[in-house]
Amino acid sequence: MDAEERQFLLTTAWLFIRHGQRARARVILEALVEENPQDGVSAVALAELLLDDGDASRALDVLRVADFPPTLAHAEAVLESRALRMIGKEEESRARWSRFLESKKGAARTWVSETE
Repeated sequence: MDAEERQFLLTTAWLFIRHGQRARARVILEALVEENPQDGVSAVALAELLLDDGDASRALDVLRVADFPPTLAHAEAVLESRALRMIGKEEESRARWSRFLESKKGAARTWVSETE
């Protein structure tokens, strides 16, 4: 499947979600993730549906296999923290969110000179 076909299917899934047809969207997203488990964009969308359906364990499985572009780092952290909390791993959930916040703090310190 090429990038254009993937984009078409992701757009179709989004439209299904917007129009209350979550089951149809989930089928498309599951097929996309099955075809390419590393696709972070499809994984985020599927994980969101899985969490909304109460399937936190499966959402974690999907999230842990995927490779996320930097633009989805926040979504990955939020979804993984949510999933961990849903399965009762409060401390791990907090630690995951803290790791994300710390990584953002470090990235935001670009004003510090490398020579200091």
